[in-house]
Amino acid sequence: MLRGGTTSEPVWFKCEFLQHTGVFKARGAFNRMLAARERGELDPTVGVVAASGGNAGLAFAYAAGVLGVPAIVFVPETAPTVKVQRLRDYGADVRQVGSEFAEANDAAIAWVEAHGALFCHPYDQLEIAAGGGTIAQEVLEDEPSIDTIVVAVGGGGLFAGITAAAASRARVVAAEPFAIPTLHEAIAARRPVDVSVSGVAADSLGARRVGEIAFEIASRVPPRSVLVTDEAIVAARAQLWAEYRIPAEYGAATALAAISSGAYIPEPGERIAVVVCGANTDPRTLDAQVSVSR
Repeated sequence: MLRGGTTSEPVWFKCEFLQHTGVFKARGAFNRMLAARERGELDPTVGVVAASGGNAGLAFAYAAGVLGVPAIVFVPETAPTVKVQRLRDYGADVRQVGSEFAEANDAAIAWVEAHGALFCHPYDQLEIAAGGGTIAQEVLEDEPSIDTIVVAVGGGGLFAGITAAAASRARVVAAEPFAIPTLHEAIAARRPVDVSVSGVAADSLGARRVGEIAFEIASRVPPRSVLVTDEAIVAARAQLWAEYRIPAEYGAATALAAISSGAYIPEPGERIAVVVCGANTDPRTLDAQVSVSR
């Protein structure tokens, strides 16, 4: 639990960095593949194909290994080396294409069209989003008094699942970097739109536009959408490491940054859970960053 920031109440952490592969996405990956296997859609000879900034790919590679099927994962050339190496460690055939997730995704779709395989989208498939929604169920079972769940948004699969699962039980705060405001801009435009991708969290929150599922959920159950600076994200990541020894990646620290920076100011007595969604980061940068932030 965190004390401080913009609230005097305890802030609960949902520690998804302890999940298999170090990120929440293992939930959706297994949900997607197991459902496909039940329907007879998972061919063990061609397996699965996915595109990812890194984290979703890790989850798909891990789940494919457990289920005994091959996995090809397309990632941008800018994907962090630590994530690319872990993908290979899980047995994935890694293909690096382009400078953004969107280019890797186009390459993955082209591969599926040419060769077959089960396509696994990192965020814009119902089974993927539903897997993330189990996080909200667990939060509210463990601590039923939670009023608000704060979640980082990239493509929006985690946001969509949590919002759907928490509807009528807890509100959702959607936190995004100013540098990649996919959901924020979609809400303003009343439709998903392309945004530029940059900033410290681009490797995990670097979708060019929010998914259709996330936008549809946001249209039915509007979140509190807040934007945070890269400086606030860096400071939140340093805080997570210095005070709690949580090795969060920048995307995961974005949710805490919404609280610690004052982008979201809780009401008196409001009880908050922050989803710390991943820890696939270079550990060598953690202590160095804390020293700089001080």
